[in-house]
Amino acid sequence: MSATYRIAVLGGGRSSEHEVSLQSAAAVAAGLSEAGHDVLSVEVTRDGVWHAAGREISLTPGRGWPGVDLVFPVLHGPFGEDGTVQGLLELLGVPYVGSGVTASAICMDKVGFKRMMQSAGLPQVAHRVVRAADWALERSAVLDEIAGLGLPVFTKPARLGSSVGIGRVLANADLPAALEEAFAHDGTAVVEAAARGIEVECAVLGNDEADVSEPGEILLAAGESGWYDYHAKYTPGAMQLIVPARISPPARARVRELAGRAFALAGCAGLARADFFVNGDEVLLNELNTMPGFTQTSVYGKLFAASGIGYAELLDRLVALAFERHERRARYVF
Repeated sequence: MSATYRIAVLGGGRSSEHEVSLQSAAAVAAGLSEAGHDVLSVEVTRDGVWHAAGREISLTPGRGWPGVDLVFPVLHGPFGEDGTVQGLLELLGVPYVGSGVTASAICMDKVGFKRMMQSAGLPQVAHRVVRAADWALERSAVLDEIAGLGLPVFTKPARLGSSVGIGRVLANADLPAALEEAFAHDGTAVVEAAARGIEVECAVLGNDEADVSEPGEILLAAGESGWYDYHAKYTPGAMQLIVPARISPPARARVRELAGRAFALAGCAGLARADFFVNGDEVLLNELNTMPGFTQTSVYGKLFAASGIGYAELLDRLVALAFERHERRARYVF
């Protein structure tokens, strides 16, 4: 990209993924600087206050962001990846990288995402939705419904990321405590059956016509928990990404097809990472992350590097896609 811009990179945030976000934001800021852009690094503190260059930032809706051409919100989880910050940036009227309010909110909400994908016929892991209010009133009925999933199962807060609050339940006696842990983070939990096969991830880049990366396989190091938990995701050496994934040609094609379809169905823009379980030729969609980890060694960057798009080019393409989306929206009459 020949043009250079003043880009505000947001990192940190109020969620439990604060530190991970700071690492991603630092990598993005460095990459954009190397590409010749003027970067304003903004840290969103754990209490939600925005700071840059030692000063608190104050912005006014409708007034844009003086001196900033584009925002790259490298925020993970609630209050960043869930449509809230995207809504603020829409009110300011500034271009930003990534999906808009609706797509961000849907993909962060596991229940809403699963229901949308189910309505379109995309294959998913068997699951049940449990509300804290129902759990408090009808525990026996809830446990009976979950029993149909068999064991083991995974309990997850409906709106959280990076495997925070997730439990792997091997015995029925442990299920109540696992649900209580999920409810500590959200009023709704998802209970998923354990899927057979391997975990495969696929990256998507684009707006209306998106590029889909080569699928990669998640391989956990010996001695790990046996599932892709927070420790495995963020501890050096705990996980290995194998690209291309060791799956059959039909499964590879199916992964790429479903990644692109899920991206389009949810209305995503810019980027996303789709997560799957693959067992033989069977492919099950698990999640779609609209702002995945974004260091040069993160899965998203590695997948596109293996597909021939380096980190610097990836960042420049995301900047161009953000301007494209903003300019298109500006033509609409509201």
